[in-house]
Amino acid sequence: MKPRIHPVSRPVVFRDRAAGVAFLTRSTADADERVTWEDGRSYPVIDVETSSASHPFYTGTKQVLDTAGRIEKFNRRYVGQAPAVG
Repeated sequence: MKPRIHPVSRPVVFRDRAAGVAFLTRSTADADERVTWEDGRSYPVIDVETSSASHPFYTGTKQVLDTAGRIEKFNRRYVGQAPAVG
């Protein structure tokens, strides 16, 4: 790597507010807020909306979609508007 053209990578704590978990990793992101981690050191902390601890893909939870309501809405809106084929 060329010197002085890449951002500095440092330890950062990412805190998932939805799941109530935090994890320490390396990142180029920086933050003004700091938190004391389990090792006693202070690290910048970044709050995130979703992480692997709260995302439905990783947790196995599914969202229920109202597909029946969407089909009925589509039929009400477009029924009889399409020309007959054939």
